[in-house]
Amino acid sequence: MGRPRLTRRPNELLAHWLARSGMSRVQLARAVADRARVRGLRGIHPDESRVRRWLAGEIPRDPVPVLITEVLSGRLELALTCADLGFPSPSHPVPNDGPDLPWQSASTIDAIAYLTRSEAMLPHTRTSADAVHIHCGDDLLGPLQMWPAAKPSALIERPGEHTASGRIGTREVEGIRAITSMYRDADNRFGGMLSRRAVIAQMADANTMLDSCSYSEATGRALFSAVADLGSVAGWMSFDAGLHKTAQRLFITALHAANEGGDKALGAHILQCMARQMSHLGHYEDALELVQLAQYGARRQASPATRSMLAALEARFQAILGSLDDSERSAGQAEETFTRVAFADEPSYMTFFDEAELSATLGVAHQIAAKHDDDATRRARRADKALSRLGTALSLRPEHRVRSQVFDHIGLARTHLTVGALDGALQETATAVSYIDSIGSKRVADRLIELHDEAEPFARSADAAALRTQIKHAVTGSVA
Repeated sequence: MGRPRLTRRPNELLAHWLARSGMSRVQLARAVADRARVRGLRGIHPDESRVRRWLAGEIPRDPVPVLITEVLSGRLELALTCADLGFPSPSHPVPNDGPDLPWQSASTIDAIAYLTRSEAMLPHTRTSADAVHIHCGDDLLGPLQMWPAAKPSALIERPGEHTASGRIGTREVEGIRAITSMYRDADNRFGGMLSRRAVIAQMADANTMLDSCSYSEATGRALFSAVADLGSVAGWMSFDAGLHKTAQRLFITALHAANEGGDKALGAHILQCMARQMSHLGHYEDALELVQLAQYGARRQASPATRSMLAALEARFQAILGSLDDSERSAGQAEETFTRVAFADEPSYMTFFDEAELSATLGVAHQIAAKHDDDATRRARRADKALSRLGTALSLRPEHRVRSQVFDHIGLARTHLTVGALDGALQETATAVSYIDSIGSKRVADRLIELHDEAEPFARSADAAALRTQIKHAVTGSVA
């Protein structure tokens, strides 16, 4: 029923998942036999001793690895692959779409192929079942704790004469990076809903290069990094479109691809994208932990812009959690680090974090801190900081950063609302909703709905009532 490995070593992956399932060796043997019988497969009836040999390193003959994978996937409610269990992958693997994706190049390629092949666009919001069922807490953070120590795995040798696609080099990698830059610009201008599917299709093509072409070690690492950056854009667009589960899957596989590229700095960028998503969905402690994980894991590679951005996000999440002094310290650290940024030396994915973005991020942190401060004097002072920072952000925004401009106006409206300046809140809201037809972004709608709800205590005021009415007419659907 099996064949030994050429080099017999215990199958630690199978042991890991079997232990997580809570099944005994006897139970796994019976479940595999039952599944084989249901599928009409004869002669497959392993016992406890056979499972012990699998754990010792024996590779079962086909289709037993698939049966084992199906049993453990069903038990754990995770989409595992044969590779996840330490077995050779069949031609149609069952994908792993969760944070427990192994830190292996083959599993990463399989996961990207599955996502880009089967993903479909459906309308979702932050309150949808899709958002509710994303991975969070220990379920998400536990597996990701391995990221700082994870090393790139050995690349599979693919001699050019045995592949249909031939050998690739620097030109193809640079082509992917150029396309990624183009799509990132489109996202900034028009939101994620318009180009999202095109990016995912491009990601599938790039992943085909990883899976079927030959390349040198250096080119292979660069290719993984390029695919990871493209994946971060695909994840960000999906997040912006309200497709939260798809976005999280894309971010996780992109993080693995960045690891295979040996690019911890890009991994930190992907983690901050994930942190923003978790904050958007109300998982604020998870957001803070993801930022801190990014800071630790990329401590030796992160550029000044990356470190400044992470500190600014930490200030925002600390403010949300009510740690106002810690928020102030992180904000100061972000400002100090930003003085060392040399944009010519920054990676392409960090070009968005300019002075305008720093000001906007810190402005929102001050706005949230003002909202949480019970002292009227301090609240007014924090609100003034927020208005100043957000005003600076708007004055410095490049013309093409349309969605960011909308968020700046929403931030200003929320700051005015915090101190009861309803006329200012109404004016900024009117400006924000004027963009709603020109940018496809569920996040913009979600932020406007938050503003609508925050204005409820002032609903008897004519300005607040008008603000709420404008938002109701602007966003898709009605607000209760």
